[in-house]
Amino acid sequence: MIFYIDDFVSKDLGLTDYAQLFFFFSLITVPTALPLATLLSSLMAFGNLGEFFELTALKSAGISIVRAMLPLFVVALFISVFSFYFNDRVSPWANLKGYSLLYDIKTTKATLKIKEGIFYNDLPGYSIKVDKKQENGKLIGMVIYKHNNRSYELGNTEIILADSGRMFAINENRYLVIELYNGTRYTDESNSSNSRPVYISTPLGTTPSYSNFSRNSFNHYRLTESLSSFGMKRTDEGQFKYHEFMKNISDLTSTADSLRKSFLETKKNLVAGSQQYYSYNYREGTDKTIKSGKWIDSLLNKPVSDSVKKEIIQNTQSASNSMLSYTKSQTDYLQTKLKDANKYELEKHHKYTQALSCLIMFLIGAPLGAIIKKGGFGVPVLVSILFFILLYVLTNQGDKWVKEGLLIVPVGAWMANTVLLLAGLYFIDKARSDSRLFEKDVYQMYIKRIREQWASRFGKSRLIQS
Repeated sequence: MIFYIDDFVSKDLGLTDYAQLFFFFSLITVPTALPLATLLSSLMAFGNLGEFFELTALKSAGISIVRAMLPLFVVALFISVFSFYFNDRVSPWANLKGYSLLYDIKTTKATLKIKEGIFYNDLPGYSIKVDKKQENGKLIGMVIYKHNNRSYELGNTEIILADSGRMFAINENRYLVIELYNGTRYTDESNSSNSRPVYISTPLGTTPSYSNFSRNSFNHYRLTESLSSFGMKRTDEGQFKYHEFMKNISDLTSTADSLRKSFLETKKNLVAGSQQYYSYNYREGTDKTIKSGKWIDSLLNKPVSDSVKKEIIQNTQSASNSMLSYTKSQTDYLQTKLKDANKYELEKHHKYTQALSCLIMFLIGAPLGAIIKKGGFGVPVLVSILFFILLYVLTNQGDKWVKEGLLIVPVGAWMANTVLLLAGLYFIDKARSDSRLFEKDVYQMYIKRIREQWASRFGKSRLIQS
């Protein structure tokens, strides 16, 4: 939400709008937060059990680490089922509500805030400049250009200059009142009953235009304008339903299938569609369908006049350019269709992968906690962040390769879960054998043993040489 903070400031929005926005985006983050929460909680739980030797007591009673993990494995399974239901039903609804509300907030005009010496143009029909603003709300040196509906044709037809003034809203901020003091109002009324001819030089000559210029001085002048354009207007949510984040599994499947069907039909009709760019002459009674075969080179070598040869070359170039343009447009169209189909199918797979990642994160966190034997928020948080970043990077990389056409959709979508599942099975195997995988002295002894072996071999080689 910090990314959109510039779109929120200076907007006259109520607490209800912000509460709804944060509520919907909180729901959107649930599918991402559940795997991290499962990993962190399992790491802390089994880390505490290992730190206080409770896992040792369980093992001494004949209960293996896998048997100790089984109750929480069932809980993680229920979390995965809940995550799948949430991804398929709640998440599309929250995405639709949240992003449509965010769009409405971003497109809402900022509240009326005029800066000194700068023209303010967000109020429809007005351009307002103020030389100085005082703390009591008084405005010094006001210039107002008032535009009508034909300002693009007639230019500025009304200008108001005032020594001072003030601006305030009435009727629950529905109307803006501009009060001006000690000024002059200049108006130029075109084609009025009292208009006089004004001759304007144009490239086509001098043309008469009828105008009535007037100047009126005032001590107090009041303008009232509607502020309806500043209120937030809700957009039809149906305009956002095309996005893959707004669809459930059945909608994603239907959309992806229709896109792939359209892709195959277009690809099938490429040859038939390209025939319109060529001219064919057939004998009467012959088969007029295009078939593959060798070109008749003898016709190319047939002598023709220069004028006919030039015409042939021109026709050939025109047909080639048309065919090239047709090929490029069809290629772009087919690539867009295929990318859109892959995008929808990828999102469908992510409904399953995000749910299953909760279970996989438990299979990583529980054995790691038993191996590390550290509870609390120290080491578990660090390890959780590392594996969560790995999940995030692998997921984004797989999506990127799918969208670039380097991998098929199932492989790219399930790549992250496959890698992490193998890591989880490896940690379970290490936890069953009471591995000291993360203990420093194990690696120190291993490095010491390697050094001794190298020293003994180096000493034997020197003895042989001597």
